[in-house]
Amino acid sequence: MFKVLLVEDEEMIRRGIRYSIDWLQYDCIVIEEALNGQDGYEKICELKPDIIITDINMPIKDGISMIREGLQKHTFSSIIISGYNEFHLAKQALQLGVTEFLVKPLEDDQLIAALESAKTKVDLQRKYEVISNHPQETEEILSSKFMQKETKTSRYVSQMIAYVQENYAKKISIHDLVEQLDLSAYYLNQKFKAETSYTFNEFLNRYRIQKSIELLKTGDNKVYAIAQDMGFSDYKYFISIFKKYAQITPSQYQEHFGNKNL
Repeated sequence: MFKVLLVEDEEMIRRGIRYSIDWLQYDCIVIEEALNGQDGYEKICELKPDIIITDINMPIKDGISMIREGLQKHTFSSIIISGYNEFHLAKQALQLGVTEFLVKPLEDDQLIAALESAKTKVDLQRKYEVISNHPQETEEILSSKFMQKETKTSRYVSQMIAYVQENYAKKISIHDLVEQLDLSAYYLNQKFKAETSYTFNEFLNRYRIQKSIELLKTGDNKVYAIAQDMGFSDYKYFISIFKKYAQITPSQYQEHFGNKNL
C-alpha cells in the first residue's frame, strides 16, 4: 500500500482530488491532507508518505520549497498540479525529480497515470535503499525479501482493508475481525491507525463516502437509496458523515458534480 499526502490550499480542488478515484483500487491510501506548503512539510516529516500530490502556488510555503525541504527529511515521489501560467517552474520541478507535472483542471485518467508512474519510482527507490544497505544480498533481496516487504503493509492491515472493500455495504465493525484474526479490537485498531493514520471506523466511513460519490457523479440515484446501498441504515447519519468528509451535502454534490469530471 502506497501512502499518499494531498497538499492543496483550495478546499474544493483538494476535496475533488480526494474523492475523484477509488485509491485502494490502485494500491494507494490518502493518509492526510495539508492546507499549504508549511503544513505539508510538517506532515511529510511526521507521516513519511510515499507519494506527495501538491499544488505549486500556496500560502506560507510554495510546493517547490516544500518538496525541496521535505526531501531532506524523507524520500518520496511527487506529483505537481499546476495552473497554466506556472510552467516556468517545471524546470525546478524536474531538478527535484518530480514524477509528473499536471495541469488543472485535473482529469481522472491523468491522475491515475501519474500515480502509476509515482508508484514505479517509489518501488525503485525502495529497492535502491535496500540494496545499498545490504550489497552482499542483492540477488536474494530482489527475488524474495524485497518482494515480501515492498508495500510496507502488514498482513493484518491488508486483511482489514480487504474486509472493508468486500463488505462496506453491510453493517460491519472491527469486532467482526477479532475472531477471524484472533487478535483484540484494541490491537487491530492500533495497528490499523499506525499504518493508515485512520481508525478502522473512520476508514470504513471514508470508504463508504468514496463509493457513494461514485454513484452521485452519475446523477441517476436518489440520495436515500445511495445511503442504504453504502451500509447506512440512518439517512441523517449518512448526511452528517458525508458533509464531514466532503464539506457539502450529498444533494449539493450531486447538483454540482453529477455527470461532471472533478
